Amino acid sequence: MSSRFSVVAALLLTATSIFAAEPAPLRVCSDPNNLPFSNSRGEGFENRIAQLIAQDLGTKVSYYWWAQRRGFVRNTLNAGKCDVIIGIPGSFELATPTRPYYRSSYVFVTRRDRKIGVTSFDDPRLHKLKIGVQMIGDDYASSPPAHALANRGMTANITGYMVYGNYADENPPRRIVDAVANGEVDVSAVWGPTAGYFIRKSRVPLVARPVEPQFDLPFLPFVFDISMGVRRGDTALKDRLDAIIEKRRKEIDAILRDYGVPRLDVADARSSS
Repeated sequence: MSSRFSVVAALLLTATSIFAAEPAPLRVCSDPNNLPFSNSRGEGFENRIAQLIAQDLGTKVSYYWWAQRRGFVRNTLNAGKCDVIIGIPGSFELATPTRPYYRSSYVFVTRRDRKIGVTSFDDPRLHKLKIGVQMIGDDYASSPPAHALANRGMTANITGYMVYGNYADENPPRRIVDAVANGEVDVSAVWGPTAGYFIRKSRVPLVARPVEPQFDLPFLPFVFDISMGVRRGDTALKDRLDAIIEKRRKEIDAILRDYGVPRLDVADARSSS
């Protein structure tokens, strides 16, 4: 009898050790309908970067999907439903950021055939143009370009487009780029990765140029370092992600190039012109 129990115990210990050896999945907090960053089909560049990280960790990606609106961090990362957000500003206060893995800028998007060529918020032509700007969140908060234009007295000719838009539509962030292509507005001020991706999808040739200046006084930045974010105090995961970002920098850079992300942190950074 005792030998039988010993065999059973040994089998249980072996099974336990096998299961214990299985690494935990990389639990990612992500938006299911927010290209070029992420979607539920894994088509965004953040999906691809998450997969790259998981491979380096010897595990798989497990997503917790939540629309990236007000309360996103509270209902995902800080609720313990997931452990990492793949893209946050480096100065983000609701999570602990990793080292940045790219820096991008807001850009002016125009039609190539119109040859408008706006690059500065101080360009006097903007007073006579219809300008699209991104609005953020359920409370219609303004993006930095909207503030910059308002500070220069250009509110009458501004049209707002929600960053996240109507989730019943596929790719709702695309609308502000399409508005330039179809002539709804003359120029749009758009976060660079969004612009770079959807410009490539446009049937009408479009041009993107980084906005100037990079900072509006007293402190209104248009350029942001982008990091990954973990829960405050999770230094172990942060350190592992920092190491992978450094180790896999070339692969991450290649993914960002594939999606047309405008870069200000690499020597060969170019606009999408």
